[in-house]
Amino acid sequence: MQSLKLLKHQATLYIAVLLSTVFITNVQAANDPNNVIYWAGCGITKKAFMAELAAAYEAKSNVKVVLEGGGATRGIRDTVNLRIDLGGTCRMSLPETDHSELHASLHPVAWDALAIITHKDNPIDNYTREQVKAIYTGKIKNWKELGGPNADIHLYVREGNISGVGYAIRQYLFQDGAVQFDTEYVVKSSGPLEKAIEKDRYAIGITGISSARKRDVKIASLDGKVPSYENVRNGNYGLYRPLYLVTGPSPTKKVQDFLDFATSSEGEQIIRDNGTVPYSEGLALMRKMLIYGFGVK
Repeated sequence: MQSLKLLKHQATLYIAVLLSTVFITNVQAANDPNNVIYWAGCGITKKAFMAELAAAYEAKSNVKVVLEGGGATRGIRDTVNLRIDLGGTCRMSLPETDHSELHASLHPVAWDALAIITHKDNPIDNYTREQVKAIYTGKIKNWKELGGPNADIHLYVREGNISGVGYAIRQYLFQDGAVQFDTEYVVKSSGPLEKAIEKDRYAIGITGISSARKRDVKIASLDGKVPSYENVRNGNYGLYRPLYLVTGPSPTKKVQDFLDFATSSEGEQIIRDNGTVPYSEGLALMRKMLIYGFGVK
């Protein structure tokens, strides 16, 4: 009986030591910088697929991918200035705005549509390209001019000219990166823009379809085309742009391994499952973008 008690005690001690060792090992792994990738950047990219991609990669490799927002400009500049390991951007690099962007390497992974969104109770389902341009330049200021209620249009836009969405709107609609939008409703990022439009009955704005579809808003057609997966993939919907992952000129092995995963068949399926078009499915779209003054990186 005494020997049986001794064996139980020894077994209990062994299990306790084993669990303690596993705990310490896991804590050390979590604190190991080689086991963590810090990502920041475009909020639309984050909503489109990064959360799911990061979770799948962590389960596969035991490397944690920590995600923050901050916008496309942060995604580029914080990466090349070594503040983060990996960035996300929904615009090309613009070294003329900041010389550090010259050193960014952009890796296209998906395609996103620019979606026109309004409050869910807005009666208008479709806009022409000319109507959208007129709204942004202040030539159309009342919903009545578009067949809606007699109320002022509240146009929500991102601050600055080089946010991912703001830059794309200027290039696609005006072919002019410096054009100013006529509105007093200016917000810091896409998240606040989308949230404001959820609440404001007279609001309109443009954001990425990848995040818009996760909001309680109306997504309108442009020139009779909806920003569906298939319309983006085949180029029938006129407003689209690539979503990039950003590295410096020589990415580390842990970053390169994540890039390889993101562009693998497994990574592409995760992107596809989130309703976003993988980059390889729309390679012909890049040629169309040149018409609107977008560069190829």
